[in-house]
Formats: sequence, C-alpha cells, structure tokens
Amino acid sequence: MPAEGQGAMSGAEHEEVDELAAPRARIIYEVVRRQGDEELRRPPGSLFWSGVAGGITIMASVIAEGALRENIPPGTPLRQVISDLGYTLGFLMVILGRMQLFTEQTIVTILPNMAAPDWAKLLVTARLWAIVFAANMLGAFASAGINVGLHLVDEPLMRSMLDVAAPLATKGFAPMLLQAIPAGFLIASVAWIRAGTSSGEFWVVLVLTYAIAIGGFAHVVAGSAEAFLLFFAGKVSLLHVAGGLILPSLIGNVIGGTGLFALLSHAQVRQEI
Repeated sequence: MPAEGQGAMSGAEHEEVDELAAPRARIIYEVVRRQGDEELRRPPGSLFWSGVAGGITIMASVIAEGALRENIPPGTPLRQVISDLGYTLGFLMVILGRMQLFTEQTIVTILPNMAAPDWAKLLVTARLWAIVFAANMLGAFASAGINVGLHLVDEPLMRSMLDVAAPLATKGFAPMLLQAIPAGFLIASVAWIRAGTSSGEFWVVLVLTYAIAIGGFAHVVAGSAEAFLLFFAGKVSLLHVAGGLILPSLIGNVIGGTGLFALLSHAQVRQEI
C-alpha cells in the first residue's frame, strides 16, 4: 500500500512527469536525424544563399572581438578572456538565425546516413557539404574584402581586428589541424544539445563557442574570416590562406565533428534503433 500521504499518481501527474523528464538519448538522436533529413531535402539555391549569409555574418565575431580588445586597455587583467567573448557573436547570429554553417552540418546531415546507409543519400550529403562550405568561404571572403577595401570600420578597430587575426599567420599545418579537432567536436555538439532542450539556446551556443575561443581552437569558417582579413591587408598570401590555414582547419573540423562526435552519438543509441 502507498505510504500515508501518498497515493497513485493521477494521469495529469504522469503527464507532468513526462514533461519534466529529460529526453532520452534515443529521442535526441531522432530529432537530430530528422533535422538532417530536412536539410538534405533543401534546394541547392537555398543552401547556397544561406551559406553566403552565414559566411558574411561570421565576420561579426572578428569585429566584436577586435572592438573589445580595442576598448580594454593593454595590461588589464583578463583582457584576452574578456575580448574572447566577442568571438561568440557571429556564431550566435548565424546559428540562432538558422543560417548555414558548414561545421554544424557535420552531425546533422551525417546521422541519416548512419541510420540507413545509402549511396544516393551519401552523394546528396556530399553535395550539401560542398555547397555550404563554398558559400561560407565566398561570404567570408566578400566580407573581409568589403571591410578592408571600403573601410567599413575605423582604422583603430581594423588594426585591432588584424591583431586578433595575426596569430594565424604563424601557425603551421599540423598545429592548425590538431586545434581544429576540438572545435569541430564542440560545434557539432551544439545541434545535439539544442535538440535536447526546449530553451536556453542562446546560452548553449555562447558557452560552446566561447570554449573554442578561450581554448585557442580553430574553426574553419570563423578562421577563414580572419585569414581573409590578413590577405586583403597584405599580411599573407592567398596560397597560404587556402593551403596553410583553411585546409587543415577543414580537415580537423570534419574529424572532430563527423569522425568523433557523430560516430559517438550514433554508437550510444545504435542498439536501441
């Protein structure tokens, strides 16, 4: 018999328990997989222009980080930690604005392939990746060129933005690749965590992208915005940007997002589905 003061829960109480309970991994997996299916069905033109918008918008991260750096006096305690908060702005605008960001697609579109492997679906996924990546690069390239060529920001802020980007010029291929793996993992986790919560998207994106900034990790789209700024300012060659900065970041992000996070996400529910 139930203890004194306790009785069998009513139907309404059972419904309340179901509402308050955290969703199981299998449910989150299915939500993300369906999102992937929806992305794979989108027209190429929609993907392209959404990707261009994402590439242009990600420049907000460099502008905000540079602005914070410019307005915090050198020698101020935690100056770098505070200015790194600016890095999150572009990601918040792109992800919450539902624009296409290449690394966020690594888990969303790969799960349908893992759930039901199919060559035709794999080809569609490869097409989506190619369109979104090219569009992101085009948007970041255009945004960097416009900012430098048309002087959309004042000279002190531009110098600060170039200071933010400057460390990229000294990094080698292997360090860039290795630093891109954690970034790919963190960005891929955004889609998974957002699917498991009905609120707090802002904080999920902010915290995970801030971790990329303070960890010194390399994200291919945000990093390309910085690299293109350096190119238009005459600091690095386009060949170095493409082969020494973007390529290793791309490889590392794919390894971290698809090779690690997507595989682990699938593995934990594989026997249940």
